[in-house]
Amino acid sequence: MDFLIPLWAGIALGADPAQIGYLVALELIVSVIARPIAGRLADSRRRELIAGLGALLYGVSCCGYALAGSMPVAYTAAALGGLGGALLWVSVRAMVGEHLPGEPGVFARLMSVQETGVWVAFVAGLLLLGRFDSFPMVFLAAAATCLVAALILFLSPPRAGTTPGGSSAQERPALFAPQASRILIVSLRPMLAATVVTALAETMIGILLLLHLQRALGLGVIEIAYVFLPGAIALGVLPPILHRVVVRIGRRAGMVAGSVCSGAFALSLAYASGPVVIAALWVLCGVAWAVVIPIEQAVITEKHPHQVGAAMGIYTAATLIGSATGAALAGVLYEAASWQLTCLIAGAIILSGTALGPWAIRRLGVADKPLQQVASNDAHPRERTGDPNSH
Repeated sequence: MDFLIPLWAGIALGADPAQIGYLVALELIVSVIARPIAGRLADSRRRELIAGLGALLYGVSCCGYALAGSMPVAYTAAALGGLGGALLWVSVRAMVGEHLPGEPGVFARLMSVQETGVWVAFVAGLLLLGRFDSFPMVFLAAAATCLVAALILFLSPPRAGTTPGGSSAQERPALFAPQASRILIVSLRPMLAATVVTALAETMIGILLLLHLQRALGLGVIEIAYVFLPGAIALGVLPPILHRVVVRIGRRAGMVAGSVCSGAFALSLAYASGPVVIAALWVLCGVAWAVVIPIEQAVITEKHPHQVGAAMGIYTAATLIGSATGAALAGVLYEAASWQLTCLIAGAIILSGTALGPWAIRRLGVADKPLQQVASNDAHPRERTGDPNSH
């Protein structure tokens, strides 16, 4: 959907680049507003039910795009998608976060499964577009998958040993607790700052690339999908593999490496000659995200293991604030500045993550190499009184 909606708006509704940027930004803004509440719901209600409700709302949003004949209807669908996505993904990540103490690579596995779904959807969407030449058919297929996901979540049995929110009754926060949210924001502020900056640049370069392929290189939807497909497949395969690399080199070094890969893509894109070169370079972004995103989610969960839903709601809201800003800026910059200049600006912002990411992890006080630290603690219990950050 993130790939298809900007292209659909330009082709089917005749939206200009600024309108496309605003459409993408609207869904993100609504999701930002909803995510802290979704996080509280995930910590105070049964997470499978909240996630199922989010899947249903996202399905309704897909139906809205299928029926939209004007920008106001598209904006309404975008708002519903933002609300549904908040309820779905915050709850799912909170469910996954419950397993982090026993499986440090669980967020890498989540990303691998999620991104495998993305490239499978790419292939399915291309087949539908090629056979029926119909955007509504693809949107309705997406709505059907949302319904299947909602049914899976609604029918799943309660997990043994957990309360509805997955934590003990004493640890479950009130649904609306502004003071508690402020405390979480303050404690997570270093990572939130790094996340906003990098998400802004990542989204900016993604939207710029879509617009460039469609408008400057004259590619159709199917050709553009083939450009993005190698990176999507890389994201489905690499996260568990790269998690093992992160265990060896540490999270701070992993954040540096990811920022360098993504920044190199943005800077190279300014001078890329054609779709084949761009498709090969796009894999660099896949490598970067496969490293950085699981690290961010793991350290957020480690920082607040008993309020993982609320913490994830705030973290993902910060991500979307950066993404919404980047989406809105991308459409404006594409019309106002040269292609090379916009890529160089995005690349410079992404490369700032080489300093921001390690700084944020250090300020959060979580272990740089959690697996090695756990092994050391198990072997030498008396050493646990050393570095407080090791716990």
